[in-house]
Amino acid sequence: IPFAGLRDNIDRNFRHVADAKNLPFNVRFSEELPQFMDSDPKRLQQILKNLLSNAVKFTAQGHVEVRVALATRGWSSDHPVLSKAQQVVAFAVEDTGIGIAPEKQRLIFEAFQQADAGTSRKYGGTGLGLAISRELAVLLGGEIKLASVHGQGSTFTLFLPIHYSGPDNVRSMPASGASLSAISRDIHVLPLTREEHVEDDRESIEQADSVVLIIEDDPHYARILLGLARDKGFKGIVANKGVIGLSLARQYQPAAISLDIFLPDMLGWTVLNQLKLDPALRHIPVQIVTLEEDRQHGLAHGAFSYLIKEPTTEGLEAAFDRIKTFTIPRTKRLLIVEDNEIERMSIIELLGYRDIEIHSVATGAEALEALLDRTFDCVVLDLRLPDMTGFELLERMHIEPQLQNVPVVVFTGKDLSPAEQSQLKTMAKSIVLKDVQSPERLLDETALFLHRVVTNLPAEKQAMLDGLHSSKKVLRGRKVLVVDDDARNIFALTSLLENQEMEVMSTTNGRSAIELIQNTPGISLVLMDIMMPDMDGYETMRRIRNVPEFRTLPILALTAKAMKGDREKCLDAGASDYIAKPVNTDQLLSLMRVWLFR
Repeated sequence: IPFAGLRDNIDRNFRHVADAKNLPFNVRFSEELPQFMDSDPKRLQQILKNLLSNAVKFTAQGHVEVRVALATRGWSSDHPVLSKAQQVVAFAVEDTGIGIAPEKQRLIFEAFQQADAGTSRKYGGTGLGLAISRELAVLLGGEIKLASVHGQGSTFTLFLPIHYSGPDNVRSMPASGASLSAISRDIHVLPLTREEHVEDDRESIEQADSVVLIIEDDPHYARILLGLARDKGFKGIVANKGVIGLSLARQYQPAAISLDIFLPDMLGWTVLNQLKLDPALRHIPVQIVTLEEDRQHGLAHGAFSYLIKEPTTEGLEAAFDRIKTFTIPRTKRLLIVEDNEIERMSIIELLGYRDIEIHSVATGAEALEALLDRTFDCVVLDLRLPDMTGFELLERMHIEPQLQNVPVVVFTGKDLSPAEQSQLKTMAKSIVLKDVQSPERLLDETALFLHRVVTNLPAEKQAMLDGLHSSKKVLRGRKVLVVDDDARNIFALTSLLENQEMEVMSTTNGRSAIELIQNTPGISLVLMDIMMPDMDGYETMRRIRNVPEFRTLPILALTAKAMKGDREKCLDAGASDYIAKPVNTDQLLSLMRVWLFR
């Protein structure tokens, strides 16, 4: 990250905000700074945005100042990364605002805690932004400290290593599920708490209650979501791991689910996919609330909505309003755009049932008229239309604000070029080609986006979907490579997978794994242990991903660690997903089905 560019970014994004309040805004970068620092620019900018938003918000008169310089002291002496860093940079954000009383400073980094109730009502969810900033600082190998005098102002200082070599450097830090609270006047940092319990509503749920399941491992953020759910009339239950969330989903059959992506035991994507592959759960709307932007991927895999964690709660409140509206029982509407009458009638026969209302048209113009006239929950689109191409119709939908989020399933017999496939993926939620299996796939994809209760469909439609998702069918005959330096683990995994009628290969080191992958055709999936001598799993995955033909090979990392730093390092090295040791066999098989089903 060039410091000059970072300075320009701060000035461009915040000077006009300060000017609107007639606040002097000073940005001072030390001349002793090097030209660059090594870190994640998106996360660093998010932290600075959160801190500066708060500083301007809480300052009525005086000034707001940003100072960036090399630091020689000020961070925790026992910090596992900063204490070993060759150089540390300090980003100080100073304001002359309301300040924070000493007895309140301990709470200020806990999500949605304000200095007092009046401040909370006036200024909104500032503590939420600080909680997110704290979590991002941990991921960047640093920490945030606070110095404040009530009534005079506050200075939040972000300390980061100038060379950030990855989240493996934070391995000895506590799990990032809880509070990194900074905090008395003499400035010290309290350790993060593991597995902090969140009091939810599971003991008071009655049959008539609407329940929201919150799958989130940060207890303070979970409390925010729980409070918002209660405000909208829901009862809330909280899970801090993916496997617990899936179990609670089956037990409580919630009206909606809020899902974080980075969880201790598996990716939220895996949780989403397992929910959507379960006929009893796939109709439940899932809102993803996370730190990373990957909206298109989430929506394409059946998420109801996708939100980035922000410093205030406005977006979350609107999202819970949408969920509340969606959970009110109503008949879902499907639009079929197909000019061939025989094809159109066969699609209606395939998809139709009393739980949905189907409207069909033969041209792009009719489709646009229908879409702008009333609300549809999903569209089935043929690319060959008499008056415009399906691509043109998608472009027209894309520029209409009320149509941008309508799921479109493209159902076509046209041979698509790679460029056309790429173009479609950015605009359509799913691409279903007319081939031998297309009726099953079309029923499956539309049921996903219409949030149909699969278990209520006619027996023959359920049988079609069951055949498509058959778990044994997905695993049977597939070739899997197990990479682990412990022969006992190889034996246990081989026995498990051979019982699923899979073909299992194994090796005890990374170099041999790379050779096997290069020289063995037909390997469908790799199980990769991380902690191996000579070449560890991280390096092995990096080398595999350097070969273009293996960039999409599913690789599941088996990690003994359950902290975000280790999980992120797995993904950065090229893992498709991860599973924490000791491995739960049912969870592993479910994870493999998800990746092999794709």
